[in-house]
Amino acid sequence: QVQLVESGGGLVQAGDSLRLTCTASGRTFSNYAVGWFRQAPGKEREFVAAISRNGGGTYYADSTKGRFTISRDNAKNTVYLQMNSLKPEDTAVYYCAAKPGALGVYYTYSSYNYWGQGTQVTVSS
Repeated sequence: QVQLVESGGGLVQAGDSLRLTCTASGRTFSNYAVGWFRQAPGKEREFVAAISRNGGGTYYADSTKGRFTISRDNAKNTVYLQMNSLKPEDTAVYYCAAKPGALGVYYTYSSYNYWGQGTQVTVSS
């Protein structure tokens, strides 16, 4: 089992940048594909970005493509989400999730076995 902790959220203005961090403990993180999801008040959790376990593959939601970048450092058991050109509609709680033993990238909520507690991102206009 792996434990995930997100950090780096906060309150920013439209156009600003933030970098979220997902730190894992408990297992060899390089064996896990990782995804970022977000959930705004009153809305369903939605996919943001995903990365394969070796970092060679990435996939983005249309709404984040070109603005967000997912990366990982397996030596540090960490996955990052660099968010640029933030918009008010990016406001949400952001969660990282992990899927063990997977070779690809995954964009569906049900694909993931482990979840962090989330970090709040608020973008003011």
